[in-house]
Amino acid sequence: MKNKKDKIANALRYNEEQDTAPKVIAKGAGIIAEKIKDLAKDHNIPVYKDEKLSRQLYNLSIGEEIPPELYEVVAEVLAFIARLDNNSTNP
Repeated sequence: MKNKKDKIANALRYNEEQDTAPKVIAKGAGIIAEKIKDLAKDHNIPVYKDEKLSRQLYNLSIGEEIPPELYEVVAEVLAFIARLDNNSTNP
């Protein structure tokens, strides 16, 4: 069971051609959170750290779209990732 001190991680997916909003595709606490972060690192997927957002996303079910009240903050995360992608492809 997750407690307040456990590290948590979530993975989101957003395909503008298929999805109306980003979806939670993985989540976990403790060892599972570490595995999610390791997989992201292994596949060169950027990691964005925001404990408050992570806890809100953790309460969603896998496959669930994020609720409208999280659109703005998740859009900021996606913009951050897009900037990282642009910087890595255009040095």
